[in-house]
Amino acid sequence: MFPTVLIVDDEQSILQSLSGLLFDEGFEVVTASNGYEALKIIDTDAPDLVLLDIWMPGIDGIETLKEIKKETPHVQVIMITGHGTIETAVNATKLGAFDFIEKPLSIEKVIVAINNALNFRRLEEENRYLRKKTIEKHSIDGNSAPIVALKQQIMVSAPTDAWILITGENGTGKELVARTIHQLSTRSEQPLIDVNCAAIPEELIESELFGHEKGAIPGANVKSRGKFELANKGTIFLDEIGDMSLKMQAKILRVLQEQTFQRVGGSRKLEADVRVIVASNKDLEKEIEAGNFREDLYFRLNVIPIEVPPLRNRLEDIPILVETFLNKLATQNRSRVKRLTDEALQALTFHNWPGNVRELKNLIERLVIMVPTDEIGVMDLPAPYNLEFSAKMNFGDSRFFSIKQLKDAKQAFEEEFVRRKLVLNLNNITKTAEVIGVERTHLHKKLKKMGFERP
Repeated sequence: MFPTVLIVDDEQSILQSLSGLLFDEGFEVVTASNGYEALKIIDTDAPDLVLLDIWMPGIDGIETLKEIKKETPHVQVIMITGHGTIETAVNATKLGAFDFIEKPLSIEKVIVAINNALNFRRLEEENRYLRKKTIEKHSIDGNSAPIVALKQQIMVSAPTDAWILITGENGTGKELVARTIHQLSTRSEQPLIDVNCAAIPEELIESELFGHEKGAIPGANVKSRGKFELANKGTIFLDEIGDMSLKMQAKILRVLQEQTFQRVGGSRKLEADVRVIVASNKDLEKEIEAGNFREDLYFRLNVIPIEVPPLRNRLEDIPILVETFLNKLATQNRSRVKRLTDEALQALTFHNWPGNVRELKNLIERLVIMVPTDEIGVMDLPAPYNLEFSAKMNFGDSRFFSIKQLKDAKQAFEEEFVRRKLVLNLNNITKTAEVIGVERTHLHKKLKKMGFERP
């Protein structure tokens, strides 16, 4: 399809001549003689670009530009005028005009301006698409109550500039949470710089974070920019900050307080306009008691605490996670999507998952590679995943035998039975009721009594 250009001018001669020239250049052209008419056309026809005269009776070009940018901000607008001034051009640009052309119009200048504006619009659309794909890539999968609560925390905190402390066990997805927060923040167009504090040697971490001047450290033959400098205007993510030395913690605290820093060996102060997100798999309050972490730094960082739940606390998300991993692997390998049987999925819910989501992801990748068939059954699961399931299916879950009263044991087993059936049916209450042979209303009452909240 050819791009559509809307020409807005109160001079009929301009509309006729410019329309003919642009039509010959391959554009679809619509015209309006005033601002009101232009706004109606934009609302109904959605042109790709507007050539807008400034001086018109009624609503002038500047007011029309304001309305266009208010209602359809992605439409590019080029201002045209026979009485241009620098002040008017600057004002129009501040209001969102892409370019400013003076009369008498040069068709060459008009064509160049139009092509530049359309190219800019294409880049904007590509950026919006890529950002959407990035957000999807970093989306947090699951509908369990802990994950719904986590997503709500992210949605509330992301648009702010508040510093965030993410805690959770290894493999729960703390980095994924940090990237999601950045993508949903006002700094999403700026870089996210991540630093693994546990992976950088103590003697190099200061240079890594703040950069260094030439010759400041052994082997520094050139000046180097640090992570804080690279993250300027964006976000810096300090992962595993609990492994940082007390000496380095003091320097980080000073930078966060003063929002300035110096390169190693340098004297010039540089601004640190960054949003700070940190993560730790350690209990930092216990680390403070043990003298391994600064209390003042902890309170400086812990503006918004976010805890990522372990997989064992969100077992009902396992089918969704498994499906996500299987689809991604099929796309990467350009192969058919494999599936796990219901029995295999149920077996996975018996595992304690010390490695959390990362452990599950690695297991699914191994199964996709090693199992030749499209269906992965419970016997395809390696130890200990199938052993735990077999033992519990053959001999029962030992924790039920620690219950003294029969009625209490029956109630505990019934609740566990319902919970695992819900997991297999992706929390679909109607389907679960049908599978286990009870009325939907009866299951609803049972779930309410169990304290189950549907996400």
